[in-house]
Amino acid sequence: MFHISTFYDCCERDYSFLKQSLSKKAYELSIVGTIILTPEGINSTIACSDLENLYSFEAFIAKYFPSIDIGRSYTEKKPFKRFKIKERRELVPSGTNLKPTDYSASHVAPEFWNKFLKDENPILIDVRNNYETSIGTFKGALNPDTRNFREFKHFVKKNKKAFKGKKIGIFCTGGIRCEKASSIFKSEDITDVHQLKGGILSYLKNSSEKNLWEGECFVFDERVTVDKDLKKGSFYQCFACRRPLSETDLKSNHYSAGVSCHQCINEKSEEDRLRYLERHEQIIKKNN
Repeated sequence: MFHISTFYDCCERDYSFLKQSLSKKAYELSIVGTIILTPEGINSTIACSDLENLYSFEAFIAKYFPSIDIGRSYTEKKPFKRFKIKERRELVPSGTNLKPTDYSASHVAPEFWNKFLKDENPILIDVRNNYETSIGTFKGALNPDTRNFREFKHFVKKNKKAFKGKKIGIFCTGGIRCEKASSIFKSEDITDVHQLKGGILSYLKNSSEKNLWEGECFVFDERVTVDKDLKKGSFYQCFACRRPLSETDLKSNHYSAGVSCHQCINEKSEEDRLRYLERHEQIIKKNN
C-alpha cells in the first residue's frame, strides 16, 4: 500500500534554495511524487509505502511551510514512478499577473459544504478543466468549459455582470486553483466568494454525506481517477494528452495505446505520434 499526501501553501518567497535538500530528503525516505516550487509557494502530491517516512518528510517541509493543510488518501499500487521537483513562476498557470495572496476567499470546511450549498444557494462554479468536469462534479455546478486554467479569467470576465453582487461557491481538486481563482474574481470586483477547503478530495474524505457529488474525480497521478471512497476509479489515461478515457473510449478507432485518443487525434502531428509510439514501445520493452 502507498500512502498519498497532498498539500499546498501560498506564501511569497524565493524557494529555489530548497530544491537540493528536498531531493536529498526524498531519496533518503523513498518518497515519490511531484513538488512544484514557485515564488508564490509550494504545491505537492507525494507518496510513500512507509507512513512514518511520509510523516518525516512532511515534518521537514513544514519547517519552511508551516501553514500546509495535508489531505490524505491511499492506493494499492505505486502512484508515481519517481520523485521530481518542478520550478515554476506560478503555482497554477493563470495567464495573469495576479497572486493567490492578492485576495483569499472564505474557506468552507468539507464537513459543512453540503449545508453551505443548501442554506446559501450560491452560484456554484467548478474551476477545473473540461476533461475533469466531464467525469464528475457537484450537482448543479456551472462548467466554465475551459481547456486549461489560463482560460478561466475569460469565463469570469464574460459573466461578471451575472456574478457581481451574488454569492459564489467555487471548488477544484485540492484547493490550489481556487486560491488563484478567488484573486481573479476580486480583480473583477466580485468579492462574495467561498471555496471548498481542501477541494473535492477533502470533501470525499471528510464529509459524512457525499450525495451532492456525482461521478469520479480526476487526480494527477497513476490512479487517473478516484471514486467517492477515494479508491481507484474506472478511467484510464491517454499517455499522449493525459486526458481520462472510459472503457468505451478505448474502443474508438482513434485510440492507440500510448499514441492517441479521440480527444487528441487532431491535436498532434504525425511526428508527435511516431515519437509517442517509440516511447510506448520502449516502455513495454523495459517492463518485459
